[in-house]
Amino acid sequence: MPTSRLPADDAVSSVELSVVLPCLDEAETLATCIRKAKRSFAVLGVTGEVVVADNGSTDGSQDIARSEGAVVVDVPRRGYGAALIAGIRASHGEYVLMADADDSYALDDLGGFLRELRDGADLVMGNRFRGRIEPGAMPFLHRYVGNPVLSLVGRVFFHIPVGDFHCGIRAFRRDRVLELGLVTSGMEFASEMVVRASLAELRIREVPTVLRRDGRTRAPHLRTWRDGWRHLRFLLAFSPRWLLLYPSMLFQAVGLAGMLWLLLGPRAVGRVVFDVHTMLAFATMFVLGVQGLGLAVIARSYAAHLGLLRQSPGLVRVLVRVSLERGLALGGVLLLAGAVCFVAALTTWGAGGFGPLDVASSLRLPIVGSVLAITGFSIITVSFTLSLTRIGDR
Repeated sequence: MPTSRLPADDAVSSVELSVVLPCLDEAETLATCIRKAKRSFAVLGVTGEVVVADNGSTDGSQDIARSEGAVVVDVPRRGYGAALIAGIRASHGEYVLMADADDSYALDDLGGFLRELRDGADLVMGNRFRGRIEPGAMPFLHRYVGNPVLSLVGRVFFHIPVGDFHCGIRAFRRDRVLELGLVTSGMEFASEMVVRASLAELRIREVPTVLRRDGRTRAPHLRTWRDGWRHLRFLLAFSPRWLLLYPSMLFQAVGLAGMLWLLLGPRAVGRVVFDVHTMLAFATMFVLGVQGLGLAVIARSYAAHLGLLRQSPGLVRVLVRVSLERGLALGGVLLLAGAVCFVAALTTWGAGGFGPLDVASSLRLPIVGSVLAITGFSIITVSFTLSLTRIGDR
């Protein structure tokens, strides 16, 4: 009888392609997927194996997979990513192809993926938009909003040459992907693989693929808004520039320009008069930009230190120049300038006998003093934090 025991060493060494299928209560389509994958092995003339990573199925999927000759890996940890990474680690092929076990992908036609891998690619993504999406196979929001938007974000943020960022079928060199250290356990595993592969400068290619309406009778495992947010959240977390740096720089530029425009007095634009209240709003915008910029630099430096992101040559040059001592000096100067502004405002108030103040004329200098003091303090704290992220570096 077929069992879930691993192949013998001589058989393991001859496996070229492993197909990994994550499974949770998909018995009705799992057997079909296994048969199609094995049929593809025969057509391509390759030695292959099918590995089913089971997340705790209760419908007999494990026995069905074994009866079809697949290797079953029990994965106690729930989640799409957890199942896949366990299946990849348990596989023995030089190449691994992962796909859903819902019979939505053409597992009997894997030639395009194998050709690209043999030609030197490290990761080969399926592209449903360049291939064919059968009617009813992909929800409207996924097809025209979710996938195009998230794929565009991936191309802009990480310069990844992929048009279908979240295609569920993809193939890769097993050793190269395991070296990436993938850690996410949920649906964002698909994003993590592509992002880390790009950051590690792996060779990424695409092949057209067909998406069919899946054969399951239960509800789909994807949740449009929750899983879409998880993918977007992951992409933003791995790109401090777009999440923090660029918005913060925009806030700083607009806030500084507005403060300087209103520094000497009110400004009229048509019938609308902008005065000290608007200046306070611009000052708040500038301070938010300062805080965001500091956090962006710290996040980028720490992520690079941990090896999660590549070092940015431009950022590295800035960090080298801005040592702890220089940061302390610059922050101290700005703090002192802020204190001078407060002293000047206090002196002006004293000259008037410490009586009632006209808000419009007296608040400008304290606003400038507050901005200078907050900016100086932020530079000091960021400099200290950056020095902690570089402990041990020479």
